[in-house]
Amino acid sequence: MTEYSKMTAGLDIGDKLSEICLLDEQGEVVERKRISTTPHSLTKYFSRFDSLCVAIEVSFHSPWISRLLGELGHEVIIANSRKVALISKSNHKSDERDAELLARLARSDRKLLYPVEHRSEECQQDMTVVSSRDALIRARTLLVNRVRGVVKSSGSRLKSTATSRFHKLADDVPQAQRPATDPLMATIEEINKRIAELDKTIEGLCAKYPVTEVMRSVPGVGPVTALTFVLAIMDPNRFSKNRNVGAYLGLVPRKHQSSDEDPELRITRAGNTYLRRLLVNAAHYVLGPFGPDSALRRCGLAIAARGGKRAKKRAAVAVARKLAVLLNSQWKNGDFYEPFPSRPTAGRGRPNTRMASIGGRAPDATLVKVSPLSDAHSAANRL
Repeated sequence: MTEYSKMTAGLDIGDKLSEICLLDEQGEVVERKRISTTPHSLTKYFSRFDSLCVAIEVSFHSPWISRLLGELGHEVIIANSRKVALISKSNHKSDERDAELLARLARSDRKLLYPVEHRSEECQQDMTVVSSRDALIRARTLLVNRVRGVVKSSGSRLKSTATSRFHKLADDVPQAQRPATDPLMATIEEINKRIAELDKTIEGLCAKYPVTEVMRSVPGVGPVTALTFVLAIMDPNRFSKNRNVGAYLGLVPRKHQSSDEDPELRITRAGNTYLRRLLVNAAHYVLGPFGPDSALRRCGLAIAARGGKRAKKRAAVAVARKLAVLLNSQWKNGDFYEPFPSRPTAGRGRPNTRMASIGGRAPDATLVKVSPLSDAHSAANRL
């Protein structure tokens, strides 16, 4: 089956059906086929070939499909769908056309697909625990807001309290509103129990990744933030410079420069949305009334003091970006938190013992130094 060794396939993944376009060495379409998006169908089709270059887009199914095709001996390129505008913004979009474009881009220059790498199956399972907790918290917030809205519609108001104790206000709801709010209150109480169970599970998961203990030395950074950072980044040495982690998480401004025009734009919001939200919440803690004095806090407050319509938002994003840089630096060097780190000088010795990536690979021998301000410190939501 050596005639297939240089063939390229584009796989447009659908929830139930997926489209395949197969190109030969000259770039001619050899076959088009639609199959079920199931392990059995994919295995049956791709086991016909010795080795293919298969291009797919990031999707809900792409993690297990990429692992399956890799086990069959194929090279898998996972395209970043946000970057491939030729597909996402096409005026003649269809499954057949998308599959063919994926194959042709992979055949000509795979860098045009901006390939990404999925985390391991074990890390993926650990991440589902964190994301399930987030889903429960968002559901609880929705129910709490609904109860408060129902009570306000009758002219009353429930007192402020922690969300975890909100269900204890059930007796304060007017009698006429009880039929509408009692089921919601019972559900909120049950969700609180499930969230507490997941918190214990996450504490146990942190023991699998010792670097989370170093990250949690930062005031306010708890198990959820530390574990999410480790599972989302996977390997701190994937960045040649620590500051690049800010761009990876979408915490840098967009760029649209042309001639003399270079407008100030909002952040890109690329990367892991949940981790970015955690880091921004951490930044609000740093800048808030309970944030301890530190170099990072002073830097953020200085940005906020400049004034302007979005000064506070800019400060929060800047602090979140520096927090990401700090956590990545801690992961590389194994350094614990210092509120006001001193500038490194010649002859002070090597950093602390460095942590390996979660994949088990030894970190790069080259250390990347970060400015004291970036290496400052952080605080985050106390999760």
